[in-house]
Amino acid sequence: MGTFVGIDVSKDRLDVHVLPQDEAFAVDRNGKGLAELVERLKPFAPSLVAVEATGGFEVTTAAAVAGAGLPLAVVNPAQIRHYAQALGKRAKTDPIDALVIARFAADVKPDPRPLPDEQTQLLAELVSRRRQIVEMIQSERQREKRITLKRLRKSIARVVATLEKELVEIDSEIDDNVRGSPVWREKEDLLASVPGVGNQTARTLLAELPELGTLDRKRIASLAGLAPYTRQSGQWKGKSMIGGGRASVRRAVFIAAMVAGQHNPVLKAFRDRLVAAGKPKIVALIAVARKLLTILNAILRDQRPWQIA
Repeated sequence: MGTFVGIDVSKDRLDVHVLPQDEAFAVDRNGKGLAELVERLKPFAPSLVAVEATGGFEVTTAAAVAGAGLPLAVVNPAQIRHYAQALGKRAKTDPIDALVIARFAADVKPDPRPLPDEQTQLLAELVSRRRQIVEMIQSERQREKRITLKRLRKSIARVVATLEKELVEIDSEIDDNVRGSPVWREKEDLLASVPGVGNQTARTLLAELPELGTLDRKRIASLAGLAPYTRQSGQWKGKSMIGGGRASVRRAVFIAAMVAGQHNPVLKAFRDRLVAAGKPKIVALIAVARKLLTILNAILRDQRPWQIA
């Protein structure tokens, strides 16, 4: 059967549950606590250690687990929440969460995935920072529309100018990291060979979806939050929806899909067929985004640039 470990990460501590031994313990989320965590887990020789993604708190924990040579899976909180609801566990306490994560690992057995290497992690942080700066610029421009006082408009202009200068520097650093590595350069060129996919989209996918090209189309769609699921209860069946996954990746793919749906001959024809068949435009866009991601996944998997069959 194997041994499965669930770790629930909070700001100050880690709650741990081990199955089938049914052993639970907690350690502090600091250097000493992480060292204790690894030492206590090693004797179990776990088949899998599952850590719930919690907005960045899980990174050092995941690094400690993976660095100790233990099989690691960082799991989507939405999956854990849905699994907990299926088990009938609705109480929100850390020990219960750790047990649910361990049971999820034992039942679902998500594939262990290595942490991104140092360069991938750096690129992910740069791309994330770029997104934050772009959002700040957009926010300042929205404020400018609502302000009439000249002095405040000048203040906003100065802030925007500073942010735009920082954006240029971030873009330059991203470019240096991508173009300076033959492996990254090759991957970026492969992704950008698809009409509708620009360099920024390619770099976002490389940084924030490192599994691209290594998983099947259903799993990669799930990671991007583009896998459809249907709300169903008894004989009632609702509409298929998408959700979960990595929001930044989904946003990047949607932007690329909007461009590809207009200018990529294959995806434009696909979109037009759906619209002609009476599908709402948003449904057609989601379908194009999912198909585009499948194409990009296959391109990296096969190491072959875009070509029309």
